[in-house]
Amino acid sequence: MGKPEASDQPGPHVPVLLAEVLEALAPLPGARILDGTFGAGGYSRAILQAGASVIAIDRDPTVLPHAERLSAEFPDRFSFAAGTFSDLDDLAGGPVDGVVLDIGVSSMQLDQAGRGFSFMNDGPLDMRMTPEGATAADLVNTLDETELANLLYQFGEERKSRRIAHGIVAARANRLFESTTELARFIERAIGRKPGDAHAATRSFQALRIAVNGELDQLVEGLFAAERLLAEGGRLAVVTFHSLEDRIVKRFFDPEKGAPTQSRHLPQLLQEPLRWEPVRKAQKPSAAEIARNPRSRSATIRSAIRTSLPARVINYEGLGVPQVRGAA
Repeated sequence: MGKPEASDQPGPHVPVLLAEVLEALAPLPGARILDGTFGAGGYSRAILQAGASVIAIDRDPTVLPHAERLSAEFPDRFSFAAGTFSDLDDLAGGPVDGVVLDIGVSSMQLDQAGRGFSFMNDGPLDMRMTPEGATAADLVNTLDETELANLLYQFGEERKSRRIAHGIVAARANRLFESTTELARFIERAIGRKPGDAHAATRSFQALRIAVNGELDQLVEGLFAAERLLAEGGRLAVVTFHSLEDRIVKRFFDPEKGAPTQSRHLPQLLQEPLRWEPVRKAQKPSAAEIARNPRSRSATIRSAIRTSLPARVINYEGLGVPQVRGAA
């Protein structure tokens, strides 16, 4: 699932799996690292403190004060570019030694009720990471029942998506959905919630946020952009927070993971040479980190080192990216 909700522990924006990210990137003095999802700057600060230089990217304009603070502290080694990490190879301004991506909504965004990311804070049903484009309210109030159900199922892995979509379409005939808590309470009434389970709206909010921001397309494009940018020996570390993202990263690093099972009676296909090797096994937060920062509990990091083979043309085949008609 997506990053845990804001009720888990509001407060400091703690970068998850920080030690593992630093180990994967090896940011030695003189290295040049691209932080493709700057946020509040937790990874960037740690990389700078290790002696490396950082080029940071983020599409959310509210991160600028954090970028300005780091720029003042490390004027010779930190720079910031507004944009999406799907364009990171164009925004890098030259070769880099490593790239880190922390996918999904940040703790900072969850804690800002006015952004509409969290169902635990009452706010407008927005969820946009930039001020442009359709909002979550637009999708909830305009998609037809089948499109909405498919969106919730594919992007949120919500098994009760049809019941939720049917209820939303019936309810919006009388009044459109406008706020986060209004939608969250409606979903909870529609499908119920067992004691100890995550909030009933968790998966639906994840699905809407992914659709509004085109997050899975951004991830695919960002991974291939990193492959184009990094030369042999370059390092890529990707932190994800739900199974959809993690599956894409896993199959990107090792295309064989997404290849169809081949019959032993057919001629064997030639294995595609790897662009990333070695690929480290997925790592999860320690019990101690989860105790310090409950929001880290669903995080996974995968990392790998670039080989000398030329970058591939961007290709969705085998990555397991769900395609939903009506999504942004």
